[in-house]
Amino acid sequence: MELENIIVEVLKTIYDPEIPVDIYELGLIYEVKVDQENNVEIDMTLTSPNCPVAETMPKEVEDKVGLIEGVNSSKVNIVFDPPWDKDMMSEEAKLELGFL
Repeated sequence: MELENIIVEVLKTIYDPEIPVDIYELGLIYEVKVDQENNVEIDMTLTSPNCPVAETMPKEVEDKVGLIEGVNSSKVNIVFDPPWDKDMMSEEAKLELGFL
């Protein structure tokens, strides 16, 4: 399996504490970049800038991705552009939360 796909699988094990959906399906992951040395850089957002897990969630993402075999380093960039909204959720997440 390609490293990027493995990273996505790991991201799907991390949940927003206020919403019973993983951060990938929520649309909080904007981009996963893997360079030739397997350094991983992830652009992610939070449901709000005042999110209670603003400090801990990016660290959890960095730590879990950093533990994947083959990953050299892991860095998370928190971005608020574009701001997250519920339209960024996957169909599965919208269904789960009753938006469909």
